[in-house]
Amino acid sequence: KRLSPSRPFSTSRPNKGLEGHQTDIQQHPCILAPPTNTQRNSIMAGFNKMFVMLPVMLAARKLDGEDPNTIFLLRCAYGAVQAIMIVLVLYIYSQASALSKQKGHDKVVFVPPPPQPLADPNKKTYQEKVYGQHVISAARQLVGTTIFGVCMTVGLHIWKGMVIGLAIQSVMAPFNLIENALAKCILMGGGIKTAQEDKIFEEKTREELTPEDEIVDEYNQPVEDSKKLPAAKSETPAKDTRNFEDILLDTWDQGAAADIAPLMAALTEKNVNYKTKEDKWTPLMIMSGLGSKKTASAMRQMKALGADASIVDGEGWNALHWSAFHGSPEAAKVLLSESDYNGVKLGLHTAEDKEKLCAVDHAKKEGNKEVAEIIEAATSTNVPTQPDSTKDEGLRKRK
Repeated sequence: KRLSPSRPFSTSRPNKGLEGHQTDIQQHPCILAPPTNTQRNSIMAGFNKMFVMLPVMLAARKLDGEDPNTIFLLRCAYGAVQAIMIVLVLYIYSQASALSKQKGHDKVVFVPPPPQPLADPNKKTYQEKVYGQHVISAARQLVGTTIFGVCMTVGLHIWKGMVIGLAIQSVMAPFNLIENALAKCILMGGGIKTAQEDKIFEEKTREELTPEDEIVDEYNQPVEDSKKLPAAKSETPAKDTRNFEDILLDTWDQGAAADIAPLMAALTEKNVNYKTKEDKWTPLMIMSGLGSKKTASAMRQMKALGADASIVDGEGWNALHWSAFHGSPEAAKVLLSESDYNGVKLGLHTAEDKEKLCAVDHAKKEGNKEVAEIIEAATSTNVPTQPDSTKDEGLRKRK
């Protein structure tokens, strides 16, 4: 839903009280942000879990599988560890479900397939996936393998009395979990908010694929080469397919830094006084409140196309109300100038909105002193003369 007119604000606020720690922060960037997916992969690449698994296996073989106390302790340890693992896996699944519905969930990505035996390690292969579907599939696979591992270990212990599995899985379960891309992202990284940015699956977009990358199907068979290469970029700029209202509202959403070129290119004599469906905003109102560097010239171009400054929106605001509320002195000057819109003659400065407030009231209320001074100066130097009664009568009849 589009927001009603409000003062543009900055989302980047300076951090106070950090001056004395600037050097420490620069030396320790990990304090400020979690490691990226690449950093996490490099950390895990430097650690081989076999260095843990082999000693654990050797130690487990020396356990007395006939001692009731040993069996009891192993059962307690295994049960506690697996209970924690199952809770973590269910939490990961819930987070993955949320990730699969985020913006961009329907984009097509190319993901490295699971390692295959006897495959060439130097050959880079990718499978085409829909991002959201791949996320939820990976989460389900994690839940399935975790439950299957528990059932297998418990089944062998009950059926065959094996205790080595209990000992090994009590130690290795956390290491196995952290190998999962989703687990690393959610438990050790930035969570689902940065998952797409971090590319936790080492995925690529079509534009990021190189001629050396090979796309394979679900059976790891190469697909046609034409599907592998990125689409050729057109030398001519793509045509803007948005409708006029979307262009208008998107320009407003971008604030003072907006690129007004698409809006100006879309303006015609027929739509220059177009009103948005919900709030009845016009292009001139948007430009009056935008505060862009090209406000004045854009408003003059709109006037040449027939822009009407006296039109009001759903709140009863005209273009001068917009410039007053949002603090746009350039817009106020153009609207009140006799050589431009001649807003004093139009009565823009005296028009009241639904709250019985005129433009100068909004300017003063919002602390926009410069705009208030411009309005007051224009109205004080443009004292209306006694109109011709016959001409006024004719105007009233036409209205």
